[in-house]
Amino acid sequence: MYTPTQLQEVIENAIQHIQYPKQPAKLYEPISYIMSLGGKRIRPALVLMAANLFKTEIETAIPAALAIETFHNFTLIHDDIMDNAPLRRGKQTVHEKWGVNNAILSGDVMMVESNKHLSKLHQEVLKDALDTFNTTAQGVCEGQQLDMEFEEREVVHIDEYINMIRLKTAVLIGGAMKLGAQVAGATAEDANQLYKFGENLGIAFQLQDDILDVYGDPEKFGKQIGGDIIANKKTLMLLKLKELVNENHLAELELQSSNSNQHEKIRNITALYDTYDIRTLADAEMRKYSDQAFEALKNLAVDEDRKAQLNLLANQLMNREY
Repeated sequence: MYTPTQLQEVIENAIQHIQYPKQPAKLYEPISYIMSLGGKRIRPALVLMAANLFKTEIETAIPAALAIETFHNFTLIHDDIMDNAPLRRGKQTVHEKWGVNNAILSGDVMMVESNKHLSKLHQEVLKDALDTFNTTAQGVCEGQQLDMEFEEREVVHIDEYINMIRLKTAVLIGGAMKLGAQVAGATAEDANQLYKFGENLGIAFQLQDDILDVYGDPEKFGKQIGGDIIANKKTLMLLKLKELVNENHLAELELQSSNSNQHEKIRNITALYDTYDIRTLADAEMRKYSDQAFEALKNLAVDEDRKAQLNLLANQLMNREY
């Protein structure tokens, strides 16, 4: 069985060998640029890990892994435009470097490139793979739309938030796992079991991100602590707090939304989280989905020793230090 690191190296090597057309340069250079910025390559590695559960050889699954990674980077280009983000992985975003119109068009072509990768799959798995990929891609776009709508809504319920992160983040992980299983010839039942594993793991991972944004070590988390608080993001923690606060604390919380002193805002809202023990409640919600993920993996009809690397990676993802 391959380790996650070995599979990430396989993906990196495959990306370096992709040949995009030279012209029009402003259409294809941004694609090469965003694909070369690196990242952990977790999603395509999961495609290959899923395939490796059922087949020793993974070469036939590489086109599916490239399709997932290309699609993921396409969403990053468009997300950065919508967020007016200046940086991506410490480098200029595509729309900052080439302009918004070029970035939109390059992103569109990346969706075409994703389908070109999928077209290289064996004929007997192609239809199922396309169905999974298209359902996944559509779900991610639905999740992004909901996320934008939540910014304009005064009231968002926790179940709506969970559904939004399921679509925006988790279906891509579930879809990657299911796609890898399908390409390797797994049964529909096993492919669906892996989808459940990936989807629940994705939800748990995002909920963990919500917690780390408040309580994480910035050196280990890799992001600014309190970023969600500064941006007034309607995370699980904020929604849970709004459910529990008394009138006085609610008034204080509402005042913080317009507080321009970032350090004070983070300190005051974190104090409210501590008062209502929101971290413990959020941890319990995160563990609920994490447990569901590991239960799905346990129920997968594959020898336990073949699941070892996937179990290890999932445990690493769900045990990031605070």
